[in-house]
Amino acid sequence: MSEYDNYIDITAAVCPITFVKVKVALERTDDGKILYIKLNDGEPIQNIPRSLKDEGHKVVKIENNGDGTYGLYVVKNGL
Repeated sequence: MSEYDNYIDITAAVCPITFVKVKVALERTDDGKILYIKLNDGEPIQNIPRSLKDEGHKVVKIENNGDGTYGLYVVKNGL
């Protein structure tokens, strides 16, 4: 999957700022559109997908980029 409507790279941020940046990017993304999030292995990839699901968004794909980062595709509000 390589199509998305909005993009954010949070690899330079640390928790809890990572999720704050994701929430800001989601605010700029229309309902039903896909936000691509580039994030680090470890705490971000463990916590952010779960937090997004808890807020009603749909994680449609997680891909390992092979360099210690992941790509997370999220549909805003799960539409």
